[in-house]
Amino acid sequence: MKRLPPLPALHTFLITAQCCNFTRAGEQLHITQGAVSRQIAGLEEHLGYALFHRQARGLSLTEQGQALYPRIEQAFDLIGEAIEHASIRRTPLQIKAPTCMLRWLLPKLLHWQTLRPDVPVELTSSMQHGVDFRREAFDAAVVYSPLPGPKRVGRHLFDEQLTPVCAPHLLDGHDAINQLSDLAQHTLLHPSRDQQDWTNWLNAAGGDVSAIRKSQYFDTLDLAMTVAAQGNGVAIGDWSLIGDDLKAGRLAMPFDFKVRTGAAYLLVCSPRSEPSAPLRELLDWLVQQTEP
Repeated sequence: MKRLPPLPALHTFLITAQCCNFTRAGEQLHITQGAVSRQIAGLEEHLGYALFHRQARGLSLTEQGQALYPRIEQAFDLIGEAIEHASIRRTPLQIKAPTCMLRWLLPKLLHWQTLRPDVPVELTSSMQHGVDFRREAFDAAVVYSPLPGPKRVGRHLFDEQLTPVCAPHLLDGHDAINQLSDLAQHTLLHPSRDQQDWTNWLNAAGGDVSAIRKSQYFDTLDLAMTVAAQGNGVAIGDWSLIGDDLKAGRLAMPFDFKVRTGAAYLLVCSPRSEPSAPLRELLDWLVQQTEP
């Protein structure tokens, strides 16, 4: 196969063929008119045929030049598309999630990176349970939707189901938790400053909220679960969010009873633009991770 001509010379030919003028081509390429002329002459010598008719009124493509021009134009278009495509795939997807989601979401994203290292993801956690795409430059977010109903917008991940959890060793021994009244002997760990989660669960389970004498409050679910896993109390959290801890034996459920609150976790995309193909693929994959 004949050696290909230099890529800069082919680019100079493309620009010159578009304007049929050495001077205007030089202006676009930021080189002199003489440099354009020399590059075209060198390319013609390499190819073995003329590309332009040099006329008093200007330039015109020869028959060979007319045949070559659309293919060179197509080749440079493909190069441009390849560069743009590679740049898009290297740009990390920006995802926001509330801190309570990290126990579920972070392991999933780490696994995703092993499957698709070409689609990097940057995760930002926040105490907030929502997102404002007008002010926050995220591609997508996990949001907490506290109220049920048809007005929810986004892709459903899972419904909130509250259940108490503790260290596995608290299910045995002198202070074992076997019935609701046993909770009075332990510190209740709250994943927020209010007691709403514990109150909702105890009311639904038929427990006595007033019998609870010891409580500890935390700013995040993660802190509450960490303290519970150490055996320093009984926490309450969403069954789906702590599923990996239950499977790994770091936490245990003293009661086989979960309370649906009507709230849910959803995946939402920025309305600024249509989701890219990599983002759609990631969101589809995350939804699949919630399937039994």
